[in-house]
Amino acid sequence: MKADIETVQEVLESSELEPELAQQLIQQIKWDQAKVDEAAKAERVPAQKKQFVLLVSDPNGTIKNDLVGWAVQIPEDESASTTTDRLIRAAYEFNISKKGRKYPVKTVGEACEAVGARFTKEQDIWIKNKVPVQVVVTDNKIPEIPADFPTEYRI
Repeated sequence: MKADIETVQEVLESSELEPELAQQLIQQIKWDQAKVDEAAKAERVPAQKKQFVLLVSDPNGTIKNDLVGWAVQIPEDESASTTTDRLIRAAYEFNISKKGRKYPVKTVGEACEAVGARFTKEQDIWIKNKVPVQVVVTDNKIPEIPADFPTEYRI
């Protein structure tokens, strides 16, 4: 059990110790606590950098305009091609759990919705949206502005 400094200070002041000794003890406690806090901060593991990957549902194997997908994150230094394998491993782990045996997941969509963070974190994958979102296809080009547009829109 830890006691906060204010409680210790009240106890020391209410005891029959000399005020100088009580103040010296309080200062020593504060000094020791600062050392412990600094050591704990130094031992902390830095946050892992992650990259976003859009996991797209394409059940027929052809790219089309009506796609849905899930945004996930994996470690920054890992290949995006490992994303599906990570999710599958998390789904396997979920399916052998008590809840997974009762309600097993069979698709990627079900895995994104039902598999908890406990299983996905072990596989270094973080699912950012449980419900699939629409994917819009673009040619990645901005067309030239026609001459009949107002001048404030021209480049």
